[in-house]
Amino acid sequence: MTTKQNSASKFLQPEKVDPVVQLERASDAPLKFGKNNSFQTELRRRVDACLRSSGRPDRDCPQMYVKTAILMAGLVGFYILLVFFARSWWQALPLGVGLGLTMAGIGLNVQHDGGHQAYSRHPWVNKLMAMTLDLIGASSYNWHWKHVAFHHTYVNITGHDTDIDLGILARVTPHQRHFFFHRWQQYYLWLLYGLVTIKWHLVGDFGNVISGRIGSHRYPRPKGWEMVIFLGGKALFFTLAFVVPMLLHPPGLVIAYYAAAAFAMGFSLNLVFQLAHAVEEAEFPMPDEGSGQMENSWAIHQAETTVNFARKNRVLSWFLGGLNFQVEHHLCPKICHVNYPIITKLVEETCREFGVTYRAHKSFWSGLVAHFLWLRKMGMPNPTP
Repeated sequence: MTTKQNSASKFLQPEKVDPVVQLERASDAPLKFGKNNSFQTELRRRVDACLRSSGRPDRDCPQMYVKTAILMAGLVGFYILLVFFARSWWQALPLGVGLGLTMAGIGLNVQHDGGHQAYSRHPWVNKLMAMTLDLIGASSYNWHWKHVAFHHTYVNITGHDTDIDLGILARVTPHQRHFFFHRWQQYYLWLLYGLVTIKWHLVGDFGNVISGRIGSHRYPRPKGWEMVIFLGGKALFFTLAFVVPMLLHPPGLVIAYYAAAAFAMGFSLNLVFQLAHAVEEAEFPMPDEGSGQMENSWAIHQAETTVNFARKNRVLSWFLGGLNFQVEHHLCPKICHVNYPIITKLVEETCREFGVTYRAHKSFWSGLVAHFLWLRKMGMPNPTP
């Protein structure tokens, strides 16, 4: 294999998990995935070859830099218009929603690729792009642990994947405890999706740092420069979101339009995740209770716990940062998302050759319906796992 091939393969590897992750809950054995990696090895070889033959870089893609400039310009533009020029509710409300959607776009595209080291070959560029999450109110440090380490390692494993733990108000896996009010969750959870970001901004990140835990996992609290970034990001966001607007507008209006923007952002971010993992087509495997052994290897587990949607919708793909290609993202987390449409058929064919189930909803609407039906099923007292 050439040096170029080795370099490309390196960036298709799954994220390496810090030893702290292996602590898990005190009562659980560390999880272990199967060792048959032939599927992953062959898939990586084919993706490498596909990108080389098409002449596309795995990272540092011009399209990504252009998209970043558009989204950041949109963020500045919506903010200036909302804070300094809006004079009535019919001007402010759409600007607030537009600002929230733009923040979601930055989170789904710029921050997400940076946090996965998929934006650039230069670590400092990835770090800078990941820090755009601090600009829009959340902690890039906590997100790395919650999403990159815990979610991407333990997708859809109840008690280990923190992204499917929505607390007692939601039951999205057959292995979570059932409460009587879950029978209505297919109706009320849509509202809560939008409120998650407000909790994230104001409470969640601080609670994680103080407790040193994310869900059932212990994790290292930020120290040194990471703590400076955490506190500085929160201070900058609160200044832009509340202090500056309150110099020009009544506090009640500022809070109301912050809520509108945060709701639009939260609803978009949470919905993308739910359509990819909280649907009946996705699997929710559990480890052997004694050994902590999972049935499948890591790569097969990633594919069979994830579902794509609307792969042919270019507009949606642009806004969602390619996260409607979630299977490709979970199998190749360190290549820029603009490459997902190029490799999707190759990934699907490789899965089928190796007997790995590849699932995709044809449209956004079919994914939305699938999620609604799954919530309804999980709201029943005794759904079949």
